[in-house]
Amino acid sequence: MRNIALIDVNNFYVSCERVFNPMLANKPVVVLSNNDGCAVARSNEVKALGVTMGAPWFKLKDLAKQHGIIALSSNYALYADMSNRVMSILRDFSPNQEVYSIDESFLDLTDFKHKNLSEYGQAMRGRILQWTGLPVCVGIGSTKTLSKLANHCAKKRKEFDSVCNLNTMPMNDLDGLLSQIGVGEIWGVGRKLAPKLQALGFNTVLDLKRANPERLRQQFSVVMEKTIRELNGTVCIEMEEISPPKQQILNSRSFGQPVRDYNSLAESITLYMSSAAVKLRRQQSFAGSVHVFITTSLHKPDEPFYSNATTISLPSPTSDSRQLVNIALWGLKQLYKPNHNYAKAGVMLGELVPAQGVQTDMFSQATASPKSAALMTAMDSINKKMGKESIKLASEGFKRPWKMKQESKSPSYTSKWDEVLQVN
Repeated sequence: MRNIALIDVNNFYVSCERVFNPMLANKPVVVLSNNDGCAVARSNEVKALGVTMGAPWFKLKDLAKQHGIIALSSNYALYADMSNRVMSILRDFSPNQEVYSIDESFLDLTDFKHKNLSEYGQAMRGRILQWTGLPVCVGIGSTKTLSKLANHCAKKRKEFDSVCNLNTMPMNDLDGLLSQIGVGEIWGVGRKLAPKLQALGFNTVLDLKRANPERLRQQFSVVMEKTIRELNGTVCIEMEEISPPKQQILNSRSFGQPVRDYNSLAESITLYMSSAAVKLRRQQSFAGSVHVFITTSLHKPDEPFYSNATTISLPSPTSDSRQLVNIALWGLKQLYKPNHNYAKAGVMLGELVPAQGVQTDMFSQATASPKSAALMTAMDSINKKMGKESIKLASEGFKRPWKMKQESKSPSYTSKWDEVLQVN
């Protein structure tokens, strides 16, 4: 039997903030999306007040004043660094790891049969809590779908003490547990498919486990068939120890204030493309096309609406920030119309191919590519060592009045020397 563990950080964004500001403990806290728009993370105290995921912050201000809700801007640098620390700790517990998301990781513990895996899960929790201050839950099952369910049980049911191992349960006890969990809690089902399954009489996880996989495949998809088989212990979704390269890289942001002039739009496009190019090089790929878009706000009916996009195919794939920015700015010139209040802009790199063995044409500047690669490597290494944007293209600008709103952002405690937590 396989032993797949899913380790999940409880309420990740809020927990990261509480690690460095203990005064937030047991207080109602929300973390807001870009431009402080919507609630993307809620403490249990806020959930108890009925605040839903994605609720607009401007609609919550009266409730916040009444109950003392503390709103924080998203601190992406902090969350990414804390995630990396957790994933690094988990690698010590198993060499077979799949980092599934910023706050979730699968571990294959099949070769650890000599260990009591429930105790092993508690050891993971203890080390992560001691070394990072973050609380985690551990779910263990014979498939990834069952480990997700086990993690759900570890999080929601106190009797498991934050570690649930479905593989050690007698079948009758396991079926009894699954009969108490709604079908919408299954990984891959969620809120969209749950009503359709309930209409067919599948209300609980146990109901779906006992369903005919071939029949439901015809009514839904092959994903549903795999889900049912995984609920019955057949592995259909394998571990991905190395994440496959992305097929597209998108980078976009809403502006902190409306943008009207071309130069500000050009600065934003340069910044987004430079960031996308770093990600492109990080996965050792070249881009074959560049997509650029700009749009005004949909939520201002008293202003003229304008939205447009263009995709430019490149004569030869590249990962050079300078070339990609020049092409994106050329596309922006074709799209830009004056006298509009632009609310958002973005870029996307497409037709990605591996950097090794990339096909060029006879008219491309092949002789310049070694210098280009060396320059990009130097830029990336300096920025990694000295801090983001230590070296950048001048067209990114410096003042950036259009930058994203983050009025209540906590310090970057772990990634900037001048923002390290000080204890008096």
